[in-house]
Amino acid sequence: MTSDAAQPDAVHDEHALAHPVPVWILLGTFAALMVLTFLTVAATWIDLGRLNIWLALFIALIKAVLVALYFMHLRWDSPFNAAILFASLFFVVLFIGIAILDTQQYQPLYAPPAGPVVQ
Repeated sequence: MTSDAAQPDAVHDEHALAHPVPVWILLGTFAALMVLTFLTVAATWIDLGRLNIWLALFIALIKAVLVALYFMHLRWDSPFNAAILFASLFFVVLFIGIAILDTQQYQPLYAPPAGPVVQ
């Protein structure tokens, strides 16, 4: 009894090698991610009001695109896969943004109860 999996000629080479990425591209992407992480932290030092969350989401979106393009090799993959990923990211940001906009409606309901009066 033979199995196709046991035969050496049954090996499929479609997924044998990944796309080789030069080290300088990976290091450049890593450096860009570190700079964007610093910008995310630095954005908290400036009071922009409600725009702080939107700025943090925008920076996170840029970082997600960099990771998807270079570390997940979507830059060299089928354009359909990239379109699906970016459409998914768009809807995630959209849903989080709508949820953030809705939090302002319930602010008065979450007022802390009055504590005891200290005399």
